[in-house]
Amino acid sequence: MTAALAVEWFRQMLWAAILISAPTIAAAVVVSLIVSIIQAATQVNDQAVSFAPKALAVVLALAVSAHWMLSELSRFTVSIFSAIARIHQ
Repeated sequence: MTAALAVEWFRQMLWAAILISAPTIAAAVVVSLIVSIIQAATQVNDQAVSFAPKALAVVLALAVSAHWMLSELSRFTVSIFSAIARIHQ
């Protein structure tokens, strides 16, 4: 195994992590922005008010994208294991 191959696997791993976490992070950011605007308009600055909508958005994002996340993670795992198998042949 060369250093270039290890770096490529690491790059693929980071890209897979970014892709898999993107739906939940995007949902949390969008809901957080909306709640922040509402809190600024109403001058209600309670941390508990912003937690529940963000938590609900993350759970919904996970429920909607769970199948896709699992398929991406499985695809990445299969590609890494097949690459390891090719190295040891």
